[in-house]
Amino acid sequence: MEAKSSSRRRIIVFGAGGRVGRAAVAEARLRGHEVTEAGRADGDVTDPAAVARLADGHDAAIVAVYDSGALPGAFFPAVAHALAEGLPKAGVTRLVSVGLASVLPTASGELLMDTPGYPQEWREFYVGHGAGTEALRAAAAGPEALDWAVLSPAGDFDHAGEPTGGYAIAPAAVDSRITPADFARALLDETERPTLHRAHMGVTSA
Repeated sequence: MEAKSSSRRRIIVFGAGGRVGRAAVAEARLRGHEVTEAGRADGDVTDPAAVARLADGHDAAIVAVYDSGALPGAFFPAVAHALAEGLPKAGVTRLVSVGLASVLPTASGELLMDTPGYPQEWREFYVGHGAGTEALRAAAAGPEALDWAVLSPAGDFDHAGEPTGGYAIAPAAVDSRITPADFARALLDETERPTLHRAHMGVTSA
């Protein structure tokens, strides 16, 4: 898929200081959007009131957050609940969140984290991330609820490679790679002109 043009929007990026967050901010500004960068010092993303305060007046939100000091099984569901409650109060109608390939199905239907040889030392993190997506699904499920999508690399990020300028939606695959810049294009495309609704999908380079 190629990047799409769209009218100017106000977009808040939670987790703007990380690699993916920085790439999303850069891509959004390249497209002419007004961007607010929200980091940990700006407010607690697990607090609905803080989310609503920060997101007030924005059209859409991109979320790429992580807290190494928190338990994944508590942190990611708390973030999901705060987003599902706080963003609609702020008038935000679209959320695109960064997920994890480990909890995506492969072409065979088996979750990537359950495939032979997949690293298991971070399984608590995988499961916690997945619990966050399920919490978002449960908390923002009604017809009037927040319109959301979760995108993740279909395998992993390629931080050293050159962007191709394109991407494709794909099932999880251990050898799949995408650069942060190309992934950011997918995030912004789904922010501007949503095609995925209340779903978690993988993205690979094209």
